[in-house]
Formats: sequence, C-alpha cells, structure tokens
Amino acid sequence: MRPRLRLFVGADEPETLTFPEPEVSIKLGELTRILADAMIWDRTWVSDFSDDDVRISADLYEVLTTYAQMRPSA
Repeated sequence: MRPRLRLFVGADEPETLTFPEPEVSIKLGELTRILADAMIWDRTWVSDFSDDDVRISADLYEVLTTYAQMRPSA
C-alpha cells in the first residue's frame, strides 16, 4: 500500500491570538474616591463594568466579606 501524502496548509486548529489585558495598580483610597463620586452622580460607566472581575488581595477580600456579613440587611 502506498503511503498517503497530505498537504500541510498550517496548524490543524486555527490559532487564536489572545493578548492578556494590561494590569495597573491604584491605591484603594483613590479608587474608592473615584467610585464613590461616580455612584453619587449615577455614572453609566459604573454599571458597564459591574460584571468585570477585579483582583484584590486576600486580606482585603476577607475584610470585605466579613463586613458584608456583619452589616444589617435592608
């Protein structure tokens, strides 16, 4: 039986180029000041980003979750 030759036209699966989103650092005080002002003025962009993930330190996450559990519900 003769070996079959295949025509190679590139990768078998299409390569998708993914670029990591750039990360920046900001002081929590500056971030909260900006967000508080945007919430007061009901800025639309706040809701545009409401489903985005945000990276925070483990200790800040612990403080925030504890606070969320302690504060009285409405």
